[in-house]
Amino acid sequence: MTIKGRKIDYGWLALFIVILLISVLGLFVSPEEGQFEMQNDHLFANVAWMITATIFVLMMTPGLSFFYGGMVKAKNVISTMLQSFIVMGFVSVIWVIFGFGLAFGNDVGHVIGNPADFFMFDHVGVKNVTSPATDTTQIGLATTTIPLALFALFQMKFAIITPSLITGSFAERVKFSGYLLFMALWVVFVYCPLAHCTWHPEGLFGMMDVHDFAGGIVVHAASGIAALAGAMFLGKRRPSKDAAKPANVPFVLLGAALLWLGWFGFNGGSSLAADGVAVSAFLNTNTAAATAMITWVAFSALRGHKPSAMGAAIGAVVGLVAITPCAGWVTVGQSIFISFVITVCCNIAVAWKGYTQMLDDALDVFPTHGLGGILGTVLTGVFAYDFFASGNPDIISHSRFFWNHILVLLIVFVYTFGVSYALYWLTNKIVRLRVSRRNEEIGLDRSQHDEEYGAETGTGLVEDTITDEEWWRGIEQS
Repeated sequence: MTIKGRKIDYGWLALFIVILLISVLGLFVSPEEGQFEMQNDHLFANVAWMITATIFVLMMTPGLSFFYGGMVKAKNVISTMLQSFIVMGFVSVIWVIFGFGLAFGNDVGHVIGNPADFFMFDHVGVKNVTSPATDTTQIGLATTTIPLALFALFQMKFAIITPSLITGSFAERVKFSGYLLFMALWVVFVYCPLAHCTWHPEGLFGMMDVHDFAGGIVVHAASGIAALAGAMFLGKRRPSKDAAKPANVPFVLLGAALLWLGWFGFNGGSSLAADGVAVSAFLNTNTAAATAMITWVAFSALRGHKPSAMGAAIGAVVGLVAITPCAGWVTVGQSIFISFVITVCCNIAVAWKGYTQMLDDALDVFPTHGLGGILGTVLTGVFAYDFFASGNPDIISHSRFFWNHILVLLIVFVYTFGVSYALYWLTNKIVRLRVSRRNEEIGLDRSQHDEEYGAETGTGLVEDTITDEEWWRGIEQS
């Protein structure tokens, strides 16, 4: 089939038809009367804080775009940034239609929610605000003093950034259409079940007294493990004559700064209230990031490297990852210890030559996000027990609390790796995932998007920077 002499891609045609049908279907889903009429007995401080936190979490995804985009070669900057940016559209639509129901709908077997419960956000509004003293329903226990619509929006931003994190592992070699299909499938079959098991009141992990404050398991461990599977499935990038240096280090610093700022909503908002736990999480988040940044730079210097902007940015992000699983449940001193230990471990993992020889995890997603989330969860099993035991004298023993966290990590690793690898395989059967040798050589910006970063003269990119010899030759000629 052709239009004006151009062949129509049936994959994009199918996507267009799907979104057309969804838009028409939306006309037949009407909210109940008064669903968005806020009552005076709501805790407006909580509502205001959670709206702010939700905005901050969404800001993290563009921040990740800059963080990843600055690390790759100039010919792949736009493609890498778009892979993160486009998720804000796709996952938002999936979440509204049935994703929220899968993650937080009425429990089915303690592993998944009913996708029909909140179809097209039906019955999701501000009237759903609840109080633990008066409402013991499943979703009521999750939302406490904020409206269900706000809770759903806050959780949506977590669902958006998680698949974005995976993109760093297969940067510079994935076909855009194949990536979109994989990402949509991964959110449905990996993210939503893990979110339900971890954060739904009747989820499997919660019933085992395993706790994840803001995404150590659901976001970072899951994305890191999926990144590991992707690096294994797709293979290494082909050798290139182009400079391997980052295209734009200032982009990396900008991205890290946006992530650091957004993480205050990511962790602070996970208390779901403007309370002391939120303040504690806020404080521990900043402390962990600062500690990790200093630790990464100092430890790298001890290993013979000059202090670098890249190292400072990566270190700060590792600290943010490290404290995420327990940010609201530990002391400031414990947050310093946690970030220090995990940063040293992640630094060693990134520098381990055996890992880079076996796999091409382009932007070290597993050694930073994956390992950071896993180790953070392990230390949650060590340090978070006192927080929960103080409010629940009948809680399981400390040793069982710890070993249950280890057991859940093993379950998450096996499930996430197996399903992610299967989804890579399935996607590759439907839409080829790996770009051709020619497209990889000319860069994904041109081959996938017909765009080019730094096409202007004097961009300051590595490829445009003259050598000392060329500079002296210019002086002599002048």
